[in-house]
Amino acid sequence: MGDGATNIGTFHEGLNLAGLWKLPVIFIIENNRYGMGTSVDRASAVNELHKKALAYNIHNEVVDGMDVLEVYKKVKAVVDRAKETYEPALLEIETYRFRGHSMSDPIHGHYRSKDEVERLRKSDPIILFGETLKEEGVAADQDFEESEKRIKRIVEECVEFTENSPEPPIEELWKDVYFERNGA
Repeated sequence: MGDGATNIGTFHEGLNLAGLWKLPVIFIIENNRYGMGTSVDRASAVNELHKKALAYNIHNEVVDGMDVLEVYKKVKAVVDRAKETYEPALLEIETYRFRGHSMSDPIHGHYRSKDEVERLRKSDPIILFGETLKEEGVAADQDFEESEKRIKRIVEECVEFTENSPEPPIEELWKDVYFERNGA
C-alpha cells in the first residue's frame, strides 16, 4: 500500500486482526513521501509510518527503498520470520516518486521543488543497481542497451497489435465483471 493508505480505517482493522490472530502476513508500505499531492508530514500525526504497527504488537522495520538489495534482504528476512513464527510484520519501504501522481500532478511545482526532485533523482534505485551490476561484472552497458531495445520493441509490438485489433463486440463489455447465478 502507499503511505496515504495508512490513514484509512481498513489499514488499522487489517493490522489489528493480523496482530490479534497472529496471521503470517507481511504488510508493506511504499512510503514515497507524498500521498497524492500531500506530504506525509501534513497528512499523518505519525510520520514514521512503521510505528503504527506498534499499536497492534506487530514487528516493524524501515527499509531503504532506494537500495534494491537492501529491500530484497529485508523482505526475505521478514518472510522467513513469518514462516517460522506465524506472526505478522510491517515494512515501511522509504522511496521517492520522481513523477507526479497522475496526469494532473506535474513533476514539481505544486508541493515539491525542482531541486528536491533532481537531488533525489541521483539516488534512483534502478540506476544505482545497474551501476552495481556493472561494477561487479554481472552486466555491461551493452546488456542494458540490448534490454532497452528489446523492451521498446515489445512495447511497439503491443501498441501495433492494439491499434490493428478489431473493437471487441459489445457483449464483451460485461463479461467476467459480474457473477450470474442460475443464468439470471
